[in-house]
Amino acid sequence: MRFLSRLLLFVLLAVGIGGAASAQTRSPVDLELVLAVDVSLSMDMDEQRLQRDGYVAAFRDAEVWNAIAAGANGRIAVTYVEWAGQVNQQTVLPWTLIDSPAAAQAFSDQLEAAPISRARMTSISGALTYSGRQLERNPYKGTRRVVDISGDGPNNSGPPVQDARDELVSMGIVINGLPILLKRDQPSGFFDISNLDGYYTNCVIGGAGAFMIPVRDRSEFRSATRRKLILEISDLVPEEPARLIPAQATASEASDCMIGERMWRLYMDGSRQ
Repeated sequence: MRFLSRLLLFVLLAVGIGGAASAQTRSPVDLELVLAVDVSLSMDMDEQRLQRDGYVAAFRDAEVWNAIAAGANGRIAVTYVEWAGQVNQQTVLPWTLIDSPAAAQAFSDQLEAAPISRARMTSISGALTYSGRQLERNPYKGTRRVVDISGDGPNNSGPPVQDARDELVSMGIVINGLPILLKRDQPSGFFDISNLDGYYTNCVIGGAGAFMIPVRDRSEFRSATRRKLILEISDLVPEEPARLIPAQATASEASDCMIGERMWRLYMDGSRQ
């Protein structure tokens, strides 16, 4: 019995020491960044390719690298995730250390070569939860932790988006948004909404200094992606006050954070008739 007690104590100590050592040896970076990109079927392949190309071009941009080099550690850690429905998230590129122009170029090249997946539904909440897990389980220790999420519609699958947002914010994670409003004037799909930028502001982004930059035209993908990355890496926010409204707005100011779920129920009820 005494032997078993000592053995158990040894195992617990070993696990504790190993865990402490693991925490202490996590490589320091200025930023842990999850790029969470919508690949739901509401986006056509041209839009998805434009979205991907925006990130590919950004990591080849000298100003993006200059922003990385200007940090206290001069390096960041990045992972690229694609998402759609509640159970549709996949890591396209695992956590990668960007500590030189060559590393940024290699990340860009790998991203350019990777296939683009597609799936049904839109679970922003699922994407946020998945992204939060990636930030908790990686070999880097960032001064800041950010989820950079893009999408073209409201949450219509999984838990309420505001619950997932609040959970990440409570963990000290900042959520920034890139809402895609190419169909804002003439919504063509059942789940399109014209005020997606307001929805992202009030229901998706959160944390200290959180912001969103909308994409309103196909020609804006590259410039918007590049600008957002530079701001995130440099720990800056856009100057436009309208884009700095806290995600946790008052009830009178807030968008309907459950609009996607309601639209889905209406769609399903109609399909049964």
